[in-house]
Amino acid sequence: MNRQAQAAVMFLVGAALLHAGATNLYLRYVKAGLQPLVLAAGAVLIASALATAWYEWKRARSRKAAQEAVPAAAPEAHVHPEPRISWLLVFPILALILIAPPALGSYSAVRTGTALQQPYGYLKLPKSDPIPLNLVDYAGRAVYDHGRSFDGHRVRIAGFVALDGKGTPYLVRMALNCCAADAQPVKVALTGKIPPVLQPDAWLQVTGTYTARLTHDPVNNGPIPYLKVTDAKPIPVPADPYDESWNN
Repeated sequence: MNRQAQAAVMFLVGAALLHAGATNLYLRYVKAGLQPLVLAAGAVLIASALATAWYEWKRARSRKAAQEAVPAAAPEAHVHPEPRISWLLVFPILALILIAPPALGSYSAVRTGTALQQPYGYLKLPKSDPIPLNLVDYAGRAVYDHGRSFDGHRVRIAGFVALDGKGTPYLVRMALNCCAADAQPVKVALTGKIPPVLQPDAWLQVTGTYTARLTHDPVNNGPIPYLKVTDAKPIPVPADPYDESWNN
């Protein structure tokens, strides 16, 4: 692949990063806090591609001028063609631009142990009923604070549905350290007024009350708290399907 082709591929990669960073597409790959780096990387690649193309254009002009100055009898240099197979590198780039991969869901969740970690501390909760919480925060308070911070109030969490081999329903969020490749599930088991029909990967907003009931993940023996459901309703898939609060 010659320099012009390299510049074209570099430009496409940069454009793909800018496209991903300017939309919610980047959230399928990395955590939200990395958006500035994604945009910066895209801008640097595009600038490098334009600089490479300009340099090659200048060099081609200089070479042409030098050839015109050589007597016509001088033998021409033999130029080897570039391998065309190298252009296959363009297809993964086009896939990045055109195809948004699905977020990790119930298939990964039931085959991976819960990644719940003990929080360093707890922020003060609002005086509302129900209390809006992210799922990871509820799980951490339920397991390690034994629900004391809820003070008897109902809570409201959201996540996608996962069913284990026995049909036990869980509400799950995939937690990120950095990117989707290291995503791990945090699970909350459901009891109480559970909807009669649950579809894996369907997103629910669930309102309920803390219960001291606890189970352990069969994959890694990690703690999984329960939530006693009083109300549940389907919701659309959020723009950012991953949860980043567990390592903040």
